[in-house]
Amino acid sequence: MVTPVIAPNFFILYVDSPEASAKFYTDLLKIEPIEASATFALFPLGSGLMLGLWSKHTVEPAVSDVGTAGEVAFSVADRAVVDSTYQAWSTGGLRVVQTPVDMDFGYTFVALDLDGHRLRVFAASSI
Repeated sequence: MVTPVIAPNFFILYVDSPEASAKFYTDLLKIEPIEASATFALFPLGSGLMLGLWSKHTVEPAVSDVGTAGEVAFSVADRAVVDSTYQAWSTGGLRVVQTPVDMDFGYTFVALDLDGHRLRVFAASSI
């Protein structure tokens, strides 16, 4: 039997309130969810990639810890976009846990969403 090749095209963040998180991500991404309810919201991100926001209170099987084990990363064109995004997000009230800094992979900063999920913006270093 040949195992079919599958590619991930959907990721889910477990959140306290999908309605509040949908508003947060609508403001952040400047797009509307294509599905929204009290327990789930879904955003199309382009190229077939989807972002789901699922209530941590209703997800099955249940989860015990959320918001600390990964990142949503935004690759941008250059340092200027990192800096302008940092300014917009920090003055817009997002909690920043890492101010812009040079790291081995590029120039980056990290903010948090409402549930503590890490949002990394970076401009990759030239190879």
